[in-house]
Amino acid sequence: MNATPENQRTLLDIADLDRRIAQAERARTQPSQAGRIAELVAIRQEQLRELTVLTGARDDARTELSRLESDVALAEQRRDRDAQRLAAATNPKEAQALEHELASLARRLSDLEDAELDVMGRVEEADAAVAAQQALLDATTAEGSALTAQGKADVAAATELGAQLARDREAVAATVPAPLLAEYDRRAANSAGAALLTRGTCEGCRMMLPGTDLNEIRRAPEDEVVSCPECGCILVRTEESGLSS
Repeated sequence: MNATPENQRTLLDIADLDRRIAQAERARTQPSQAGRIAELVAIRQEQLRELTVLTGARDDARTELSRLESDVALAEQRRDRDAQRLAAATNPKEAQALEHELASLARRLSDLEDAELDVMGRVEEADAAVAAQQALLDATTAEGSALTAQGKADVAAATELGAQLARDREAVAATVPAPLLAEYDRRAANSAGAALLTRGTCEGCRMMLPGTDLNEIRRAPEDEVVSCPECGCILVRTEESGLSS
């Protein structure tokens, strides 16, 4: 195939646009935040499970404390009632029975209050554990929300950039003969499509060409489309290609 050196050099612009379009497409479909967001989803699920466990333990402790508070209140009411009855009692036997009951209630209240203090400590610890776990969950959620918002913005920007680059490519490609563009597109499916030959090296695959291949390229007319023997892309020759005799 033959093409003017100018048209061949235009292929470099198309190749650069194709590279940038591919980068924009990767940014659109694989935002850089995706990996961390996936990690945060797993972390948040684990934190939620732990929060559920801690909340259940706290609620159990609160229920136990409520029961103890109710028992203490009932015992105090009974103590106060018996104390009033003792103060009004005129029967020695009844008074003695009330004194025994008051002593028993005093021991009962002491035990209940000790238990109440113990459970109050457990409730306080449980509240602190739930608050700490909720803070971790809130931090994870905040980071995830921020990354998601940034990811959406990046995807939108990449989508817009990709569309603009596609329009630019269409305009540039319109200046290249259809057969040459078709040949470039065919090669671009498996290589850079087109690349500079710089000092004997293909800029598409970064391979230095053997002397025999360079001699063959050197003998080719400037309007002949030559290929990289390593990657198959179209090699665009310039004064820096290293082909001077």
